[in-house]
Amino acid sequence: MTEALYDRIARLYDPWSVSVTEDIGFYVEEAVASGGPVVELAVGTGRIAVPIARAGVPVIGVDESPGMLSVARTYAEREGVSSLVDLRLGDLRDPPVDERVPLVTIPFRSLLHMPDDDQKRRALTAAAGLLQPGGRLVFDVFSPSAADIEETDGLWLEREQGIFERADWDERSRTLVLSVRDREHSARMELHWLSAPEWNVLVEAAGLEVEALYGWFDRRSWSEGEDQIWVCRTRSTRSPTRTVPGASTSA
Repeated sequence: MTEALYDRIARLYDPWSVSVTEDIGFYVEEAVASGGPVVELAVGTGRIAVPIARAGVPVIGVDESPGMLSVARTYAEREGVSSLVDLRLGDLRDPPVDERVPLVTIPFRSLLHMPDDDQKRRALTAAAGLLQPGGRLVFDVFSPSAADIEETDGLWLEREQGIFERADWDERSRTLVLSVRDREHSARMELHWLSAPEWNVLVEAAGLEVEALYGWFDRRSWSEGEDQIWVCRTRSTRSPTRTVPGASTSA
């Protein structure tokens, strides 16, 4: 089996992202409101899936990294929610899920790993295909500010004690090469960002419509900031499609 990217840092991932907690409550709220079960694509180490299960909502978690799934399985066992967390090895563009659910989530900017519009559209379409009528897809992404690029480009910064990350930005191709390392582990990954209007086009191409676009996990409205939290639903013929200002209507 080919090694998945995150296998290299599966044991480093949680210490590296330990300070990222602002999104957990948001996704738990969405899961509880849906009634479950929830499908989480790119579930990783269960950073969000396990808290959802602790709230009593069943989760089907899909990830391409056996190493990350192993960490998630241990986390679920430790928290006593293994019976509510169904972990499956697979690609988010072709998830091994036959069930239809009221909520699919793709947290923590995971869609940015898709290298181009076609792959992003494929992932969104696959997620949409898992939804019940009236179901919702929730995902978050970002588009960097000029200040963020200037402050971090090409620098090794200590993200957590003993864990360093480096961001190499290419504004022309809109690609971030993100490197992370500690004394024993290292990985290098590419993230590919889009503007909000471009995401809107892909959402519509996937057969979904935008219910809300937030600028942060406290549900403030998006106002052309870096962070984008998308809440989409299966398309209804009875309601007009909401689009982001400036978005094209063609894919």
